[in-house]
Amino acid sequence: MKKSTKVISLIVGGVLGVTIISTVLFANHGSAAFEEEKVLTDDITTYYSFSGTVDAKNRQNVVSHKEMHVEQVLVKQGDYVNTGDVLIISSEGEEIRAEVDGEVAGLYTKSDSHAIKGSRLLDIVDYNDLHVKVKVDEYDLKNIEINQDVDVTINALEKVVKGNIYAISKEAVNENGISYFTAMIDFDKDDSIRVGMSAETKVLKDYAIGINTVSMKAIQFDSKNEPYVMKTNNDGKLIKQYVKTGINDGTTVEIKSGLQVNDVVMIPKVDPANNAAMMHGGGM
Repeated sequence: MKKSTKVISLIVGGVLGVTIISTVLFANHGSAAFEEEKVLTDDITTYYSFSGTVDAKNRQNVVSHKEMHVEQVLVKQGDYVNTGDVLIISSEGEEIRAEVDGEVAGLYTKSDSHAIKGSRLLDIVDYNDLHVKVKVDEYDLKNIEINQDVDVTINALEKVVKGNIYAISKEAVNENGISYFTAMIDFDKDDSIRVGMSAETKVLKDYAIGINTVSMKAIQFDSKNEPYVMKTNNDGKLIKQYVKTGINDGTTVEIKSGLQVNDVVMIPKVDPANNAAMMHGGGM
């Protein structure tokens, strides 16, 4: 009987030990699976964004309208010409003149040479008057208008300049089944900005000042797509707190109701191992 009692005591002790250890491990894992974040007062501004490039407003691509013999080329690449200047004289005495002010940006012919109909002879570009052309798909067209102020980011220079939409094309160009319109944007003159540079144009969408906010990663959704956050109650247990959200900028979201400033929310941490398993079809 003493031996049996001893065995039972060992078993009970072992079970209690395992239970205690498991409880401690579970508690540690539970607290380690979340990070805390406080509700803050902040401002949020959102924008529509459109991609495009810097281009010259005025350019002339000089093309031969018929087969001709180029008698004399009166300009060289890099020359600045004015509207009306004679550029090329043919053997028949025909004069080809500049239609815009600008620089001879490309020269593709020479004196005493032959040009077939449609040959490109030279290009004139006015580098002193630039603008940005951006593509706007048909569904976003309602969000822009002429005389609207915008911010233009020149990507290569990491520079932001002020701009204004001065024209919007009346016809769309179809690309891969999507119809795009072109918006033309004047911007503050800057000698460091060159033709061909890529640009991002931001148009103000919405803004909110002095609002309650949390990070987007704090927001979760239930099976009915209702947003909620995790927080602890007075007993220290995790509970769902449903919230009403407002605008967001992709990083921070407005909380209209359900939380107050300085409330603490619990954000689930992503386990790299579990995340990798889920990506490969693992997990439960």
